[in-house]
Amino acid sequence: MALIAPSILSADFARLAEEVEAAEAAGADWVHLDVMDGRFVPNITMGLVVVKSLRAVTRLTLDVHLMIVEPERYAERFVAAGANIVTFHAEATPHAHRVLQMIRRAGAKAGMAVNPATPLDRFEDLLEDLDLALLMSVNPGFGGQAFIPRSFARLERLAAMRDRLNPEAKIEIDGGVSVENAAKLVRLGADVLVAGSAIFNRKSSVAENISALRNAIAS
Repeated sequence: MALIAPSILSADFARLAEEVEAAEAAGADWVHLDVMDGRFVPNITMGLVVVKSLRAVTRLTLDVHLMIVEPERYAERFVAAGANIVTFHAEATPHAHRVLQMIRRAGAKAGMAVNPATPLDRFEDLLEDLDLALLMSVNPGFGGQAFIPRSFARLERLAAMRDRLNPEAKIEIDGGVSVENAAKLVRLGADVLVAGSAIFNRKSSVAENISALRNAIAS
């Protein structure tokens, strides 16, 4: 069964601990934290203090997604703050293999992400060293964006590459995940679905939205 990782980028930041606790109570598997620096992406979000604070209120896996330049400067500090998984962008550093080593030495699982326009061959030489391959299905920087349809084909190609090079690695899809596309994403190879506005949308409860995603996957 695919894992559901609510993205707190879409949560109510005035009630962040409550939102995470609600997601955990509703059966979420991970909590996805988007760290943005205003340089790699045109937005600024959260940092080390938020990760450390949420570590104190949940037992769930903290899945930290660094959308920042020079991730090698901060990766170990996010592990120390409580991250279980740290994922950085291939486009953000010339030292991707070194960053993977740093994350692992610090005691967390290591992931790498690529943007929608980045060739999948960026994964080719590093998949054997990855715990997580994150495929962006929107342009990173803001929540609530529409899923880019060609991401289906990219996911299928990445899954074939993963199965050939490192079957133990998980594939995470991030951006525009919804009840309408969840089943297809899992069928094409996604192991982890990051969902923000599909879960924290104020139209219905977090529990109802996670249940709807679970039902969509099961169908």
